[in-house]
Amino acid sequence: MSAQEQRELDVAIGFLEGVTKRDPEYVEALQLLGDDYTRRGRFESGLEVDQRLAGLRPEDPLVQYNLACSHSLLDQPEAAAAALQRALDHGYRDFKWLARDPDLKKFRQHELYKTVQARVRSLKNEAA
Repeated sequence: MSAQEQRELDVAIGFLEGVTKRDPEYVEALQLLGDDYTRRGRFESGLEVDQRLAGLRPEDPLVQYNLACSHSLLDQPEAAAAALQRALDHGYRDFKWLARDPDLKKFRQHELYKTVQARVRSLKNEAA
């Protein structure tokens, strides 16, 4: 990322931080803020946002998936596995992306990923 792109991302983050401070339940702004934090490498801040979103939308599969990604980026495999299982419970089905998402790279190298893979295989068999 160029210095210009970093500055633009920092401006967007500042704006979204202001928006979410005024309206702490503005889900779309929180989602954008979490994505921007991750793109900027601010993984702990991204996790905080994803945890807030999980509190606001605990049954949203994409929220749980993004929470798993944040945990993976911070090398928290147990929490990543739990969030991914919740995402699958609530209907997350983009299995191809799950298998290649760079945010889950650390988690895919962990033993716990095998339990998620088994669950994905089971869900694929049910759908067939």
